[in-house]
Amino acid sequence: MPREVVSHRDGHVYEFGPEMEPVYEAADSESLTIETVDSLNGEIQEDDDLLDAIPEEVNAATGPIAVVGASPGDVLAVEIADVRVAEDRGRVLTAPGFGLLRDDTEIDHPATRITEVDGGDGVSSEPGTIDFEGIDVPIEPVIGTIGVATGGETVSTLTPDDHGGNLDTTDVTGGTTVYFPVFQEGAMLAMGDAKAAMADGEMCGTGAEIAVEIDATLSVVEDPAVSLDRPVVDTGDAVKTLASAETLEDAVALANGDMLDLLAHHHDFSRTEAYLFSSLVGGLEVSQVVDPQVTARNAVPSEYLSLPF
Repeated sequence: MPREVVSHRDGHVYEFGPEMEPVYEAADSESLTIETVDSLNGEIQEDDDLLDAIPEEVNAATGPIAVVGASPGDVLAVEIADVRVAEDRGRVLTAPGFGLLRDDTEIDHPATRITEVDGGDGVSSEPGTIDFEGIDVPIEPVIGTIGVATGGETVSTLTPDDHGGNLDTTDVTGGTTVYFPVFQEGAMLAMGDAKAAMADGEMCGTGAEIAVEIDATLSVVEDPAVSLDRPVVDTGDAVKTLASAETLEDAVALANGDMLDLLAHHHDFSRTEAYLFSSLVGGLEVSQVVDPQVTARNAVPSEYLSLPF
């Protein structure tokens, strides 16, 4: 059976909020193909195209997609089968007042480099490379912005929080499953802001921003054995709790705290025992340090933890 296609042309958002109108209603466990536009809506096509400021509307997220049966307190599982680049170029850039080294006077703000896909010979349907100044960089697509309707405040697609959003996490890619807490009926999933390649940290403020096609299956987990406050990623090799906050210290503390709940349930540990064990296995990882809130993750190898979903 062919997958239903939900495109950014059908609808996209620049905010996640408590009241979102779906562009598509998916059945529980339905598989979809989701088409996204690059985070700058195709405005940057050449090296001479510069970004003088971060736009008010950025990181268009295709959707929202309502999932039948998803209710507050449930968990939405997004199994990502594949992410494919869908245009012949990406773009990596700086903008004034944005990025880790925004105040470094030796770095141009703004600056743009177009990263041609597979040497610029057309759209890539198989993993290949992008070209940066004559250097081949492997295509490893990442979904930068992915999340659900919030529990309260409306949040820009530029900002990550408990609902997900602009997580810019390299583990959100093909072959992984991302779990989100459901705050509103239908969950209201939206995603976009993909990169052909991106390093942990996203230091300059972008990866190689690019349009993609995403194959994903959306499933509802009712009455989860462990409730979620923030997203969790299962890569197959590790379970990773994701958290975003104003400081890296706060983000890693939240991610570690969320991991304790999972470890305590899996091993029948006290919270103290889970805390001690967390300091022996896995470790903390940085997702991004450039957005209005930073994002970190706490990873534990799958040999020590499986999710109760």
